[in-house]
Amino acid sequence: MKKTAMFTMMIGLIMIVLAGCSGGKDNSKLIIGIDDKFAPMGFRDENNELTGFDIDYAKAAAEQMGKQVEFQPIDWSAKESELNSGRIDLIWNGYTITDVRKEKVLFTKPYLKNSQVIAIPVKSNLTKLDDLAGKNVGLQTLSSAADALDANPIKSKVKVSEYPDNVLALTDLKTGRLDAVVIDEVVAKYYMSKEPGTYKLLGESLAPEEYGIGVKKGNEELLTQLQSALDELHKNGKAAEISKKWFGEDKVLN
Repeated sequence: MKKTAMFTMMIGLIMIVLAGCSGGKDNSKLIIGIDDKFAPMGFRDENNELTGFDIDYAKAAAEQMGKQVEFQPIDWSAKESELNSGRIDLIWNGYTITDVRKEKVLFTKPYLKNSQVIAIPVKSNLTKLDDLAGKNVGLQTLSSAADALDANPIKSKVKVSEYPDNVLALTDLKTGRLDAVVIDEVVAKYYMSKEPGTYKLLGESLAPEEYGIGVKKGNEELLTQLQSALDELHKNGKAAEISKKWFGEDKVLN
């Protein structure tokens, strides 16, 4: 009886080990971490469906790679942790390339230019950065907007309020709780087009930047595959097609 019990236990342990081995990562699917309130890059439409430039671009790249794609909304302030934990494969949603972030993740080549701008109410009398002194300024937590403001001397002269996403910051700007919002130019222009007569941009911007796609360090194979797919989308005109759909022009970088 003891031998039989031991034999049964050993078989059970072997089955558990084999089950664990067979339950590895599905390499046929890319899980992409996004901020689902970052229009026009990635956001939800009136039917609560994910849409946007980066959503279309990612789908096209995944198809080029022969992979399925799954979009995973994440807390944008924890994006690198989500990537490094393996819960997502890519950070892809208006993700600005910075030296600090290069220490944490691998980046593709830049695919889109952007800048950090100051959105203000259309009736505001502010005209330049120095006018922000003593004003209430909002921005998204742990974003490149925060980095850009930190790097500018005006930071010490303003009261900063941080928000989990740009939508909430712009809402407070519209209702008068804020005097200005530091925000990506592509995002600001999208909401300006959707709500004409609500916002305008300060004459001075904070910092030019470029968007890239973040890959976990050590996964050079995925980075190479992804970059090859992006290069092909540029060559065959698909990247330009997606850009014209969302921006009215080909803004995708070589």
